[in-house]
Amino acid sequence: MKAGALEGRETDAPDVTRAEYCVVACAEAWRGAGEVLASPMGLVPSVGARLARHTFAPDLLLTDGEALLVGLDGTVEGWLPYRQHLALVTGGRRHVMMGASQIDRYGNQNISCIGDWARPARQLLGVRGAPVNTLNNPTSYWIPRHSRRVFVEKVDMVCGVGYDHAAGARHHRIPRVVSDLGVFDFATPDRSMRLASLHPGVSVEEVREATGFALVVPDEVPYTREPTAEELRLIRTVIDPHNTRAQEVGA
Repeated sequence: MKAGALEGRETDAPDVTRAEYCVVACAEAWRGAGEVLASPMGLVPSVGARLARHTFAPDLLLTDGEALLVGLDGTVEGWLPYRQHLALVTGGRRHVMMGASQIDRYGNQNISCIGDWARPARQLLGVRGAPVNTLNNPTSYWIPRHSRRVFVEKVDMVCGVGYDHAAGARHHRIPRVVSDLGVFDFATPDRSMRLASLHPGVSVEEVREATGFALVVPDEVPYTREPTAEELRLIRTVIDPHNTRAQEVGA
């Protein structure tokens, strides 16, 4: 399917919400990951990680957010002391999905400040663990509101390290960026951001208009895959019956 032919196409499953497409897109970040620690940050990534564990990634390790490894029903499966957590982080055995206040074409992420660092217009979370995360284990991103304020030509401060600053980092990898408009990767010769799929109901032009730099757009852009009937059942009745996912992505 040509990118231009995507304009106005309707999904074959109209009852699937945009949030549920985002959940599936986040879950796919952990496909084939094996026995690694999944660290989702945000409601939609958390639902996605649990969906992956329920279905195609049964070896994922999930935590209670602190020091315990837990099963799908919250049953404690093991203890994760901080020293072991750091060993997983620095040895490439963790895949975190973080947020971003800004992200640029090479995957540099900013969560620290907007404007000049010496006199910022807005103070944010701070650098926190972003450099360690991005240099030492795979890091994906979840951005619930795709806009030019977030997808910028150049981040005001590099917190999470992108491909143009990661030379020599053995475990650096950015598998995907998921937004409320589509899925993006860096499968290009210069490791710049590429549009990998569109969520149904979204056009290429809509994504371009909401992005502050020139995306790589293939001649053929698929739609983000639909959740299966079983995945929808799990999302709606087992993992997220209270529909918390809609708090991050509206209808």
